[in-house]
Amino acid sequence: MHNQHSMASLFVISGPSGAGKTSLVQAVLKVIPRLILSISTTTRPKRPGEQDGINYHFVSETVFQSMIDNQQFLEYARVFDYYYGTPIKKVVEKLEQNKPIILEIDWQGAQTIRENFGCPSIFILPPDKDTLHNRLIGRQQDKLDTIKQRLAQAKLEISHYKDFDYLIVNQNFETTITQLCAIINANDLTCARQSKQLASLLNQLLND
Repeated sequence: MHNQHSMASLFVISGPSGAGKTSLVQAVLKVIPRLILSISTTTRPKRPGEQDGINYHFVSETVFQSMIDNQQFLEYARVFDYYYGTPIKKVVEKLEQNKPIILEIDWQGAQTIRENFGCPSIFILPPDKDTLHNRLIGRQQDKLDTIKQRLAQAKLEISHYKDFDYLIVNQNFETTITQLCAIINANDLTCARQSKQLASLLNQLLND
């Protein structure tokens, strides 16, 4: 579909809710300022402290459905009662400007993006089951059913770890950031990318 953009940098980050993905992505954006975060569109309500256009684009189900009908998503998925999707327009714009983009999406979305772009995908694991449970329970003022549902969803998400190129345990926040930045920076140094960048140097070295 969009393979013409495979030379541009697109990175997919996934992992269960409670693995600390959002905090990690925010930290990586500070370390690598050239990196752009793709903001997903969702039908779920705003959580306290969240802002429209910064955390997500919050829309109604009717609006989301019309975006699906108009093929405005690179990928979308329904998780529990809400939809989440990656709008095509912004991503393609940034790729055409050769800007590296990071997508923080679930395993279903990651699968679609990988099939279309063949980009590096990173899966974040929590350090242990207790930490995962505490994070999922701690952030919710919810009924037991909802917490059970969240734990089941986390387990389902984790079961797809094999589909990813990189697997990182978020044991120590600083170490995890270093590992994420290493993957992103190393991708800039691939032969395919560097041979374009270094065309004049290579020409100089190879010609008398």
